[in-house]
Amino acid sequence: MNMENAQQMNTETHLDPMKDDLPLMANTSYMLVKHYVLDLDVDFKSKVIEGSIVLFFETGSQYRKTSSAGKECCQSQFDETCKMRASEPCHIPMRNVRTCSSETECSDFAVSGKEEEATSDENSNHSNNEQASGISSSKDCCDLEDRGNKDFLLVLDCCDLSVLKVEEVDVAAVSGIEKFTRSAKLTGVSKELENLRNRIVHELVTLPADRWKEQLYYFTHCSQAPGCGELLFSTGTWSLEIRKSGIQTPADFPHAIRIWYKTKPEGRSVTWTTDQSGRPCVYTMGSPINNRALFPCQEPPIALSTWQASVRTAADFVVLMSGENSAEPVQLQEGILSWYYYVSMPMPASTFTIAVGCWQEVKQQSFQQKAAIGTNTEFSLPSSQTDLRWHEEICGHVEYPCRFQNPAARLQAVIPYRVFAPWCLMESCEEYLLQLIPQCLSAAYATLGTHPFSRLDVLIVPSNFSSLGMART
Repeated sequence: MNMENAQQMNTETHLDPMKDDLPLMANTSYMLVKHYVLDLDVDFKSKVIEGSIVLFFETGSQYRKTSSAGKECCQSQFDETCKMRASEPCHIPMRNVRTCSSETECSDFAVSGKEEEATSDENSNHSNNEQASGISSSKDCCDLEDRGNKDFLLVLDCCDLSVLKVEEVDVAAVSGIEKFTRSAKLTGVSKELENLRNRIVHELVTLPADRWKEQLYYFTHCSQAPGCGELLFSTGTWSLEIRKSGIQTPADFPHAIRIWYKTKPEGRSVTWTTDQSGRPCVYTMGSPINNRALFPCQEPPIALSTWQASVRTAADFVVLMSGENSAEPVQLQEGILSWYYYVSMPMPASTFTIAVGCWQEVKQQSFQQKAAIGTNTEFSLPSSQTDLRWHEEICGHVEYPCRFQNPAARLQAVIPYRVFAPWCLMESCEEYLLQLIPQCLSAAYATLGTHPFSRLDVLIVPSNFSSLGMART
């Protein structure tokens, strides 16, 4: 076991993303993210994206399976934990007395003796300016003889991020949330309140697809609910580990948590550069490490989730994302605009894309008449193919507001789209690109069928764009 731990830590330290597969650190078998709510500010002066992300969880299938079988629910979890790093700092909240009320309560998560003193010195200049100590050795987190007394550890995929604070979200404080509590009653007992919050999140994340608007509404308001206790966390090279003192099972772990963080200028998930007009811009690279340096997430294949995001930046910039809606900016204050996007189709976190820059939308002006002339010929479908699309079988995917079930969408050879480019390329895009896009979309429709998404944004990225990471959405 010790040799295996050493090999795992060594692999993480020396992993080359350009050659090696990314480590899937998130323990999705025990806690599975169902929805993300991002609330971010983009600062081009510091080249940092900063804000918070709220994660809504459902208890994982593996935990439910072992729990129903009467086995030790956390055994496999701690086996998995044994493979995590044991040398990174553990950030202890400064203001939360409920989570860590005494030195004695926190002592099981800290190293002892000279090792503790050395770790404290090494982390005294941590950017978070928070009290820090080291996670205990592998013996502390992997004690096979006393595993039942250990706290459950939530592990998220994360890299190149500065995590500032992690807290539980009091979803029970949201007005109108009573409809999700069913027969549960507030008793004022701490344990009952924790169970109530988790039941609310469970009811919310399991709403049927036809209630997606209501679900999105409550996700929004729950994400704005106050915190109700900070959580202990530690950051490793490839992960963020979170725990709550005294909580030993995934079922009892908070199912709605808020993470305050900021990206690093050198983070490998976003590129800060200039466009063809020499104006600053930033966009997701998608590879080599997906979105781990943009927000803490879960990356194993089973981790499909929906998301919504509010992004604020200077009024000169346009924010584009891989969302289902065509966002219109809202002015919050002079010189600051907010952009909001969402998706209702569960997708991998790696498909989240963002691009912020001084883009201009290329309008279909003189080209509109030309396009109208060719619409009845090159974009129309044979009647036999049209009839076939009306009688396709019902989809077999996971439940979500499926676009394929809309007869009008099935006949939409060219989905709504927008084209954005730096100002110096506006004329070229209008002359050449606008003629190609509807033909390409129509050809894709004839070959592949109905487009799974309701709209498309096309962005002319800078010439130094070296990744196909945004091509996946």
